[in-house]
Amino acid sequence: MIHSVIIFNTSGVPRLTKFYTPIHQSSQTLVRKIYSLISTRSAGLCNFLDAPELEDFLGRRDEDEKLRVVYRSYATLHFVFVVDSSESELGILDLIQVFVESLDRAFENVCELDLVFHFDEVHHILAEIIQGGLVLETNLEAIDSSLQQAAQARKHSFASANPLALGVGGVGPRSSGLQTPLGWLTGKLTGVGPR
Repeated sequence: MIHSVIIFNTSGVPRLTKFYTPIHQSSQTLVRKIYSLISTRSAGLCNFLDAPELEDFLGRRDEDEKLRVVYRSYATLHFVFVVDSSESELGILDLIQVFVESLDRAFENVCELDLVFHFDEVHHILAEIIQGGLVLETNLEAIDSSLQQAAQARKHSFASANPLALGVGGVGPRSSGLQTPLGWLTGKLTGVGPR
């Protein structure tokens, strides 16, 4: 099971934190602990390590269950997955690659600012891949298609619900006869009319 997904920069500032199991201490303390584990490792070492120190944060459920940190670094960002022994480390490394490629498709070469300013889309992409600590989808085309459908639904919802949208995209009752925002507002207010 995947217990958490964390993205932080090279200074240890978290840019995304998602926990699939309850944590027993503060999330900032957990992120700092994981950052201290990863930042001290040399580049020549493998990208996963046993982390018995994290059992205080995430709790120990079973004597045989060992927590493991699997991570990958891309430019200034570290993508970290905390998993238990039932997950394959190489499979999680591939999953990190799928997540990063999905972010690249959504933001055209993702950077740290994309994670800051579009955190809702980043969480949506992550939710397309993982839910409840279990992997749902790894096919990039299916993930991209689902994200495009969600974007279309958002546009449609915005255009039909926003009175100032003026029929953007040709949907809603105002798309046939375009009306200015002032005209719409005038029609809504009683006792006010054109002079």
